[in-house]
Amino acid sequence: MQRLLKPLSVVTSFVLLLVLLGGALVTKTGSGQGCGKSWPLCHGKFMPWPLTMDTVIELSHRLVSGSAAILVLLLSALSWRYLKHVREARPLAVISFLFLVAQALFGAAAVVWGQSAVILALHFGVSLISFASVILLTLLIFEVDKKFDAHSVVLDKKMKFHIYGVTIYSYLVVYTGALVRHARASLACPEFPVCSRASAFPTQYHEWVQMGHRAAALSIFIWIAYATWLAVRYYKNQKVVYWGWMTALILVSLQAFSGAMIIFTELNLFVALIHVIFISCLFAVLCYLVMVATRGQTGARKTVPVKKEKQSAFTAEALSD
Repeated sequence: MQRLLKPLSVVTSFVLLLVLLGGALVTKTGSGQGCGKSWPLCHGKFMPWPLTMDTVIELSHRLVSGSAAILVLLLSALSWRYLKHVREARPLAVISFLFLVAQALFGAAAVVWGQSAVILALHFGVSLISFASVILLTLLIFEVDKKFDAHSVVLDKKMKFHIYGVTIYSYLVVYTGALVRHARASLACPEFPVCSRASAFPTQYHEWVQMGHRAAALSIFIWIAYATWLAVRYYKNQKVVYWGWMTALILVSLQAFSGAMIIFTELNLFVALIHVIFISCLFAVLCYLVMVATRGQTGARKTVPVKKEKQSAFTAEALSD
């Protein structure tokens, strides 16, 4: 059974990503009532007929979510059994399953009673935590082979602040994006980077929602770019930190680009779903950096080796930065 952990973790991660995409697809296509107000059945039946496109989308999302629940339960149980010597394994196993259950309950409540855009945005945030926790479990499983060193990291307090701060802030940015989607404000500002040709600044609620998300996205891009610069300058010899931030910078750049393309393509469905993939993977990478930071020791910054005659000045500059 232990041999199943690696393939099972990869498959589960992929299926959970499909759950996130399915939820976004339901929202983008307005298929939330594709099965009426019936849950877990669809229009009161296991397989309703005739099938409309809305029904197919909503029912498919429910089937994928149900499959994900089974996979997460199995992965959590096996991780609990075989990774009990790893400090983070059991908490992550519990979190991944509990948040998947919470996601299902949010979805059921939205179908049966209907919910506001804010509550629906929370639904996506809960799903994202479940996805990130499974990604972390997957990385823990692959860490067992010790193919990369993620346990002997030494971070200064400033780098830890950036890791924790960016991760928390990115979660808030996710909610602003989900609010844009559920409040149907994706095209409230038809121009980029300004809101519209008539007014560069928002003048009504939906425009404020859209421009607020853009401002939050710009802020996180700048923050991640700065933290990546620190990683390149001081942590190039610590590959997990260095490549973690480099990956985060690539993902946030792609996320920003796809966000702009949503405006230029007037809410193209494929572009919108790609946008969801990038932010989901970005949050998972940042969560992994958080896990690494909780393991790492606190110490002085590490500098990249330079010529001997410049070493003293370089180190003094780094420590005083």
